[in-house]
Amino acid sequence: MLGYYHKLSSEVYDMDKYIGLSFGDVEFYGDRLASCKGQVLEPGVGTGRMLIPLLESGLKVDGMDVSQEMLKICRHNCDDRGLNPKLFEGQMESFSSDTKYEAIIVPNGTFLLLHKREDSIKAIKNFYNHLSNGGRLILDTFLETDFSIDKISTRTWKTKNGDIITLESKVVEVDYLNQYKISHNRYEKWNNGELLHTELEQFPLRWYGVEEFKMLLEKIGFEDIIISADYKYGQYPTDSDQIITFEATAKKE
Repeated sequence: MLGYYHKLSSEVYDMDKYIGLSFGDVEFYGDRLASCKGQVLEPGVGTGRMLIPLLESGLKVDGMDVSQEMLKICRHNCDDRGLNPKLFEGQMESFSSDTKYEAIIVPNGTFLLLHKREDSIKAIKNFYNHLSNGGRLILDTFLETDFSIDKISTRTWKTKNGDIITLESKVVEVDYLNQYKISHNRYEKWNNGELLHTELEQFPLRWYGVEEFKMLLEKIGFEDIIISADYKYGQYPTDSDQIITFEATAKKE
C-alpha cells in the first residue's frame, strides 16, 4: 500500500498518457531545451511520454524513475522507436550520478509526489548538485483544489487484448498544515467477468504556493527564476487551476 506505479497503474498510465499525447508541455519543454547541447535528465520519466519526443528531436536525455514497472514500459516504448537512452532506477532525493546535466526536467507535476517537505527540499538540492554551472531546472507544479474526503471516483480502460481495467479512487487524508493529501486507489483487471488482478495504491500529492516555491528555489541557490502558467513562457499564474512551471538556473562559483 505504500508504493505507487506498480504493474496495473503503470499499464494504465501508458494507455492514459500515451506517447504523442501533449498537454502543451511537450512543445513547451522542447522549445525551452532546444539550445541544450549537453545531457538532460528527466526524473520521474514514467513510460516515456515526454522523453521520447525530446529524444526524437535530437536532444540527449537520460530517464530515471522510482518504478521498475514504469521503466520496463519506457524501455519497450523506446525500443519500438529504435531509441536507446540511458534509463535507471532512482529516487529524486537520493540518486547519484557522475554526470553533470545541462538541464533537469520534471514535467506534469510529478515532483509533487514527494509529499513530505523535507524530501522535496532534498530533491531540489540533489538536482542543484547534479546540474552544471548555468544548468537549468524546469519543473511543473499545480495547486490542489479538490479536498472531498471519501468521495469515490471511477474510471475504466480497455486493453488491446480486451481486458478491462478499472480504477476506484478516493481522498482519505488532507493535511492542510503540511500541504499534502493522500488518495487510496484500487486497480482491478477483468476478463469476461473474471477478476484477474487487484492492486492497491497509496497516492500522495503535495502543493506549494507559487511564491513559496520560488523562495525555496532561491534559498537552495537557484537564480533567474521564471514562472510560467499553462505553458505560456513568462506569464505569471492568474488562476488556481493552472499548471505552474518554474525554470531556474544553477549559477555556481
